[in-house]
Amino acid sequence: MKKWLSLLLILSVALLGACSSETGKNADAKDAGSDYPNKQIELVVPYAPGGASDMVSRTVGSYLEEDLGVPVVTNNKTGGTGAVGMSYVEGKNADGYTVGYVPVEMAMLSALGFADIEPSKFDLLGRAIVIPAAITVPADAPYNTIEEFIQYAKDNPGKVRVGNSGTGSIWHIAAAGLAEETGAKMKYVPFEGAAPAVAALLGGHIEAVSVSPSEVKASVDGGDLKILAVMSKDRDKTFPDVPTLIESGIDLEIAAWGGFVVPKGTPEDIKAKLEESVKGAVGSEEFQKLADERGLNASHLSAEEFTKFADEQYKFFGDLIPKMELK
Repeated sequence: MKKWLSLLLILSVALLGACSSETGKNADAKDAGSDYPNKQIELVVPYAPGGASDMVSRTVGSYLEEDLGVPVVTNNKTGGTGAVGMSYVEGKNADGYTVGYVPVEMAMLSALGFADIEPSKFDLLGRAIVIPAAITVPADAPYNTIEEFIQYAKDNPGKVRVGNSGTGSIWHIAAAGLAEETGAKMKYVPFEGAAPAVAALLGGHIEAVSVSPSEVKASVDGGDLKILAVMSKDRDKTFPDVPTLIESGIDLEIAAWGGFVVPKGTPEDIKAKLEESVKGAVGSEEFQKLADERGLNASHLSAEEFTKFADEQYKFFGDLIPKMELK
C-alpha cells in the first residue's frame, strides 16, 4: 500500500509539473505575440529592383518601419515569374517577421502550370495598387497609333518582339491577349522584371514592351518612348491623351494588381497589426505621391476584401489562360 501511495504521489507531482510547464509555454507565446514586433521584418519582393512592384514595396516598407518601430529590410528574390519569391514567403515561419509583396501572378501561376501557388496558400493583408497594361514603343518607331502598330505586326509576322516581366507574367498575358484579339503575330521576350524589359527597349533590342504606364513614365517624359494605348476601361490619369484599346475598337482589358501577404497560419493579432499598418501605408502622403508621380493607381482593399478579390481573379485566369496562345 505504501508503495502504491508513493507511486501516486510521484505521478501527481509530475502531472502538476507538466501542467505548470504547459501553462508557462502558453503564457510565453501570448507574451511573444503581444510584444510583436521586436526584431527586423523581411519584406520580400518577387521581382527585380526598379519596377512597380519594387517601388510600391519599398514605399510601404518605409512606412511599416516607422509605424512598427523595427527595421524592415527589402529582399528582391527574382525568378519564375514571381514564383521564387512567393514560394520563399510561403515556406517561412508564420510569425509575422516575413511579409511578401504579391502581384497578380499569384492568381495565374497555377493555371500556367508554372508553380503550385494560389491565394489560398497565404494569409492576405491588403491590396495596394491596380495598374493597367500599356503598349509602349520607341519615340522614333514608324507607328504612332495602336492601329498602325497592330497592322505593322500583321504585315511583319513574328518580327515585332515584345518584352515583358517574365514568361507567364501579367504583361506577357497582356501582349498575348492583344495578339489573340487582333490576329497579330508577335514574339514575346521575357525578362526578370519590367525594368530590364524597358532597358532592352531603350537599347533597341526589342520593338515594344507590354508593361505598366508607371514603368515607362520616366522614359516617356524624357522623350525616348511613347505609349500607344492602355488596356484599361478608362484612360490612365497620368497619360490622359493616350487612348484605351476599347476606344480603338479592341475589346480587351488587362490590369495588374499588387498587395501584401504573410505565411499561412500567422497569428490573428499579428495579422491585424500588419493589416492596419499596410492600410496606413497605402493611405499615406508618401504613397499617394509615389502613385501620382509614377502613374500608379492606389487602390486599397482590406484583408477580407483582398482575399475575395484574389480568389475571383484566380478563377478568372483559370478559365482564360488555357485558351490563349502564349508562345
